[in-house]
Amino acid sequence: MSDKVIITCAITGAETTRDMQPALPITPEEIAQGAFEAYEAGASVLHLHVRYDDGTPTQDVAVFKKAIELVRAKCDMVIECTTGGAAWMTPEERLQPVTLNPEMASLDCGTVNFGDEYIVNTLPIMRQFAQAMRDHGVRPTLECFDLGHVYASHILIKEGLLEEPFHYGLVLNVPGAAKYEVDVLEFMVRKLPKGAHFTAFGIGGKANVDSIYGTLALGGHIRVGFEDNIYYSKGRLAKSNAELVERAARIAQDCGRELARPDDVRAMLKLRKA
Repeated sequence: MSDKVIITCAITGAETTRDMQPALPITPEEIAQGAFEAYEAGASVLHLHVRYDDGTPTQDVAVFKKAIELVRAKCDMVIECTTGGAAWMTPEERLQPVTLNPEMASLDCGTVNFGDEYIVNTLPIMRQFAQAMRDHGVRPTLECFDLGHVYASHILIKEGLLEEPFHYGLVLNVPGAAKYEVDVLEFMVRKLPKGAHFTAFGIGGKANVDSIYGTLALGGHIRVGFEDNIYYSKGRLAKSNAELVERAARIAQDCGRELARPDDVRAMLKLRKA
């Protein structure tokens, strides 16, 4: 276990709206400012979704490019583009940001329910995404919402589509998928490849905070942000993404973990610097 803990901030997502969280960043300019504030608070990785100015989620390469350029002008965060996108998007739409050669991108490792919606990720789709990331020098974050997704990732590894060091994103508490419970997280972690890095996080206020402690106890990394949780405490909306990062950083440091900065992440995950 590394003493350095990576904090990822997922500042926007595809499901959260301004009606739900008035402080949600939407435009590329707002995303860049929110990312910078999260960086100053201790985050080293930006999990990036983008929106059109009316708030509609998009995988439009031009919007991603503008957001990335604005973030890069403000700070040196590692940028992890989503290829999960939104539930209605085709695989081809979702994969578009990889062509911008970000340092990292999410790779969903199986079909998953999102409440009344679902995102399809068959093994052929997963192979397509893994090969595209390999071709562009992008480090995948292997997002797993259920135990079967972890086993599916093993197939990609066996087929030579993924290279070490492996980095997993264990996403728990999505309605219709695995709940955040300490024993569930611990069991999933035990099934990861030996030596793999993992970031684990619960969706929703209580699960998100609880998962910080559970993940740190298992030697993992942390993700917070408005994509996953809009509340700071019960009934109290977070003032900003940075406020959620500040708390995560404080908890990590109280647990004796040093915060990784962007170049630490690049070294740990052997990233190609953008």
